[in-house]
Amino acid sequence: MPYVITEACVDVMDRSCLLQCPVDCIHEGVRMLYIDPGACIDCAACEPSCPQGAIHLDEAIPANLTKYVSVNAEFFGSDEFGPADPRTGCPAGDHPVVAGLAAR
Repeated sequence: MPYVITEACVDVMDRSCLLQCPVDCIHEGVRMLYIDPGACIDCAACEPSCPQGAIHLDEAIPANLTKYVSVNAEFFGSDEFGPADPRTGCPAGDHPVVAGLAAR
């Protein structure tokens, strides 16, 4: 099961997790980082590196944050969230759930 980045990352984006991920499955949106569930190898290196506690194993995610399992998954493989970044192939925007959150 992959890891998931949740709402605590929004408008903070510490990026410590990017340095820890051995497979580069964490990508930046505008307001939040996202984990590609198809590329995540479940190594858990990212989880303790996040000072906001925003990263959870998808099967152990708190009930109030379960929507972020689909938020992370839907961010990848879709062009509806903005044009793809030519370097990463990931959308250059954010998932609508994240884009619709009030600024912190």
